[in-house]
Amino acid sequence: MKLKDIDVSQVIKNAKSLLSEEKTISPALKSVIEILIMIIAILSERFNLNSSNSSKPPADDKNRKRGSKKKPSDRKPGGQNGHEGNRLEKVDEPDEVEFIKIDKRTLPRGRKYRDIGYESRQVIDIRISRVITEYRAQILSDIYGNQYVAPFPENVSRDIQYGAGVKSHAVYMSQFQLLPYNRIQDYFRDQMDIPLSCGSLFNFNEEAFNLLECFDDIAKKNLINTAVLHSDETGINVDKKKFWLHTASSNLWTYFYPHEKRGHVAMNDMGILPHFTGTLCHDHWKSYYAYKCRHALCNAHHLRELEYAFEHDNQPWAQEMSLLLVEIKEALEKTNGKLKPNAIDNYRARYRSIILTGDIHCPLPDKPKTGRLKKSKSRNLLERLRDHEDEVLRFVEDPLVPFTNNQSENDLRMTKVQQKISGCFRSMDGALIFCRLRSYLSTCRKHEVSATDALDLLFQGKFPEFMNELYSHSI
Repeated sequence: MKLKDIDVSQVIKNAKSLLSEEKTISPALKSVIEILIMIIAILSERFNLNSSNSSKPPADDKNRKRGSKKKPSDRKPGGQNGHEGNRLEKVDEPDEVEFIKIDKRTLPRGRKYRDIGYESRQVIDIRISRVITEYRAQILSDIYGNQYVAPFPENVSRDIQYGAGVKSHAVYMSQFQLLPYNRIQDYFRDQMDIPLSCGSLFNFNEEAFNLLECFDDIAKKNLINTAVLHSDETGINVDKKKFWLHTASSNLWTYFYPHEKRGHVAMNDMGILPHFTGTLCHDHWKSYYAYKCRHALCNAHHLRELEYAFEHDNQPWAQEMSLLLVEIKEALEKTNGKLKPNAIDNYRARYRSIILTGDIHCPLPDKPKTGRLKKSKSRNLLERLRDHEDEVLRFVEDPLVPFTNNQSENDLRMTKVQQKISGCFRSMDGALIFCRLRSYLSTCRKHEVSATDALDLLFQGKFPEFMNELYSHSI
């Protein structure tokens, strides 16, 4: 590893060699120096970790290099030939029409004019305002003084209450846009003159949570029966305590689950992986291997680790492996995911050849007299790539398996945004509400249903069309 052009690994190696030859230092001082060398090695290794060569998120990597690693293209910026693009289109039935008459004093005098039509231009704008509907139930009285009152709509149960639109909009801002309660209160008060308390906002979220009670079972059943499942987990704070947010997702469904544990206890409680028999895509977290399904490893993680091994541990095989994985990925894209058997065999042969080269450049360290054998990160990576060749190259032979586990990471990304904004969930109830609502909204977007429409339907007591049939079967 290097630190400002200094090969730290070589310096530490030289220091250890000199220390072993030194006979005048007392055993106590020698132990202290060895501890200091170990601390320096650990700190220098951490210093060299960044978002491009480790799992460190880009948001926490303040010194990351900006810009894309993609090869520069010859195409000019902007829309390319054949691209449809987006532009404003006139509507046939505008909400309002304003006629503009000619001031006849501006016309030449002494002529007759007749109306032959108009030229139109449209302005698209918004109008934010509150709408108050008063329901007046008729009261009839008979000759005996008995009174009969017309029934109010089922959803009108109080003298004054918030409507479905207010609830939907508030939940949208809270759970989809992730705005804090006080900013939502400011918005409703300033834009629509509607007062909202923090208690009301929480009640809206809780009501949406309860309306989605059936969603968990529907999502789980669909994820269990999917061909390729993506799983991941990330740390969250709940009432100032470290919890884990687990996700199981596909290209059509998303499910989040908060738990105090990270491993298979939480995964079992989640209730998806124990019943799954397809291909599970993940980042090699050992708990996933407790499940008897096919596994596929995320190669985005491998590329970052290979970059670290090459740049900081001087492992030439790591760059060869990185280039090979990218080459295979690009070859699959060019052939629509269908490589010929001989091409696959050739790639596997090159893969194994690189592993053998890695054994030469990154051999096992000498076994210590006492304690366990300590391997470097590069050695651990090399052994993982060798021992899990099938899982690493699963994407080559199965067109349904992607090159990376980005599906899960993309689904989890907004959770990290929520944690940055709010810092934590104040209670487990809040975490459960967030997870169910985000699962629902993420799933709806995957089915091309906007978050606004999804919440509007929910507060009207309805589900999007893709859920209706599934819901009827689950009853």
